[in-house]
Amino acid sequence: MSEKDSTKQEWHKKQAIHTFNSTWDLIEKKNRSLEDNLRMIHMAHASCYHWGEIGTELEFARGEWQISRVYSIVNCPERALFHANMSLNYCISANIHDFDRAFAYEAIARSYYLLDQLEDYKTNYNLALVEADTIKELEDKTYFLKELNSIVLN
Repeated sequence: MSEKDSTKQEWHKKQAIHTFNSTWDLIEKKNRSLEDNLRMIHMAHASCYHWGEIGTELEFARGEWQISRVYSIVNCPERALFHANMSLNYCISANIHDFDRAFAYEAIARSYYLLDQLEDYKTNYNLALVEADTIKELEDKTYFLKELNSIVLN
């Protein structure tokens, strides 16, 4: 790999991490404005783009999951469902389980809940619970279950 290619990869990685983390800051922000919501959407897509330039299917799955969460937050469930399914597709194609596949099912369930498609919601909620059993770290599993169970509270 040339020095130019290495520098380009480092730049994409830096941008991917920065926009991913900045998106999280806005996800967690209380009382987001319309401008915050737009910025959150754009940053989630930017992060996914930059990971797409240098990442692996794991980062692609996480990026698509984050975009799905953002669209769920701003009540665009069709877009959320599209990206949730993309996250799951990456998990399946790369045989990714644990935290990431569980969250892919969580995102699908959340999207169906917002779409008021309750049978599909229940199916994917239950698939998320099955995947939760593959989460090795107790702290990750606890966090995941809290997020999964927050769907009906929104």
